[in-house]
Amino acid sequence: MAGAKQRVEQQPAWVLHTYPWRETSLIVEVFSRDHGRVALVAKGARRPHSQLRGVLMAFQPLWMDWSGGGEVKTLVRAEWQGGQPLLTGRALICGYYLNELLVRLTAREDAHPRLFDAYAGAVRALGRGEPESPILRRFELALLQDLGYEAGLDHEADSGQPVRPDGRYLYIIERGPVRLETLEDEMAGQGVAADAVALGDQPLVSGQTLLDMAADDFARAETLAQSKQLLRMLINHTLGGQPLQSRRVLKELQEL
Repeated sequence: MAGAKQRVEQQPAWVLHTYPWRETSLIVEVFSRDHGRVALVAKGARRPHSQLRGVLMAFQPLWMDWSGGGEVKTLVRAEWQGGQPLLTGRALICGYYLNELLVRLTAREDAHPRLFDAYAGAVRALGRGEPESPILRRFELALLQDLGYEAGLDHEADSGQPVRPDGRYLYIIERGPVRLETLEDEMAGQGVAADAVALGDQPLVSGQTLLDMAADDFARAETLAQSKQLLRMLINHTLGGQPLQSRRVLKELQEL
């Protein structure tokens, strides 16, 4: 795909990141519905009277045309779709977090139409001023699932039995949710003290939290808190332990 000549027209897209290129142009990273993440050169976009100057904004829905081959295409046209309020304050930082996840974890020219819809829904919810934590958790879960990390939530990893709402679980990477009692039995069989089971990076979560996440229900405070720990662990694993700049900024804001 990266080396093939393309002519793409009227593609729904969102700007993820821009940076200067040469004297008057920009390189624009966009997330498009049918082509995934694409790098485009916007020629002359930094000129004072460029039509692109006020259009290539993050968190605004666009129609885009581009052409060319190679890793970086040429932006031909960008048009604002409208209907999206500007993000401000914490909502803006949350938006940058979504963008950073997409830039870091998606491959260029790899289409993710379901993830595109999840991103658009998240940005619009942030623009409406909805509570931020459920928005972020839903997007994180959609991202992991669309990247092929099938986070089984409603069935126990080993037995395949439905997760028990009153059970206590450790979510083990590459394995899934394992009931604490099952791990204690395993450890006891290996001569390891039962109280060592819950140590490590795997957060302890309730069965109800796992069921809520599977049902896209983040109304419970406990579900919000535990899902944040669980999804952060899974995303950190996917990132290979590399830190996120936007997460650091959010943490500093919370401390202030």
